[in-house]
Parts: sequence; C-alpha cells; structure tokens
Amino acid sequence: METHTLAAAGADLVYDVRGPLPTTDGRPPLFMIGQPMDATGFAALAARFPERTVATYDPRGLGRSTRKDGRVDHTPQTQADDVHAVIEALGAGPVELFASSGGAITALEVVAKYPADVTTLVAHEPPLITLTLDGPAAVRARAGVRERLTPNASWTRSPYVSVTAIPRSWDARSLLAALRSAQSG
Repeated sequence: METHTLAAAGADLVYDVRGPLPTTDGRPPLFMIGQPMDATGFAALAARFPERTVATYDPRGLGRSTRKDGRVDHTPQTQADDVHAVIEALGAGPVELFASSGGAITALEVVAKYPADVTTLVAHEPPLITLTLDGPAAVRARAGVRERLTPNASWTRSPYVSVTAIPRSWDARSLLAALRSAQSG
C-alpha cells in the first residue's frame, strides 16, 4: 500500500492505493469512500480485492486529512470536489466507486458534477430516508428509536436507516436537488 498526500483547496487529503497504477488488468481502480469514516474503515474490505487496484481516502478533517480553511462543516459539494481531485491524482481515468453512508451522498454529487469520473457507482445505504417512498414512516420510526433508546440524550451523530425504497424514476441530479431542499427547509 502506498500513501499519498494531495494539497487541495483548504485541506491536505491523504489517500491510499493498494495495487499498481495504471492498473495491470485494464480495469478501472476501485475507489471506496465513506463519511464520517476514514480510510481505516475500508481496510478489511479492500483486502478482499487482492486482484484489484483499490484506493481509499480520509475525507477532509477526518483521519489523516487536515483542514486548513478553519471550517468544520462537511458539504457534499466540497467532498465531491475532493473526491474528484483524488481521482485526478490517481491518473488512471474513471473509477468504479463504492460509497457508504454519507460517502454515498458525496458520490451522488460526484456523478452529478463530474460524470466522467465514475464508470460504476454503488451507493450503499445513503442516509436519505426522507426521500424514500415511505419517508414519513421512516422518519417517525427513527424518532421512536431515538426516544426509546436514549431518552434525554443528545445525539452527536444521527444514526442512519438503510434506504430500502428509491423511486424507480430518479436520477442523481433530482435526488441531490431534493436532498438540498430538505436540508435548507
């Protein structure tokens, strides 16, 4: 495994590459991202692909990646710019992208903003319960779980509920627009 540091706008991004670049088999690199976790969360999964070139990274302000902009927020737009910068730094063309949790939100922004960067996206459990067909019921269920498990506790991080129903006629741009609307409203 080789570790690299990439100077990006407002942050130094640390990413790891397991395997050769360019890839020896002609397949795109497999890039694994998450949020709010760093690359260490993918170590065991990456090890299951010894025949593939696998890249992982620490999002800005998490793990080994440091912020230089004084901010503490994590927006999908900024994270997508960071992922795009890492993909460019890999120098191997588009990637196959596996993205989990908040990383799946970032990945949707990547494919909307930089569609040429990704050949295949697996968006694993994006925390988008308000956009599912059963969104209102899922929100009520999440509130009930929070109430029963931790009465009077403050949550530092919301738990996520797996997306189990996504409308068949969605695309990344409309999904992101709905997410942004829900966040601002």
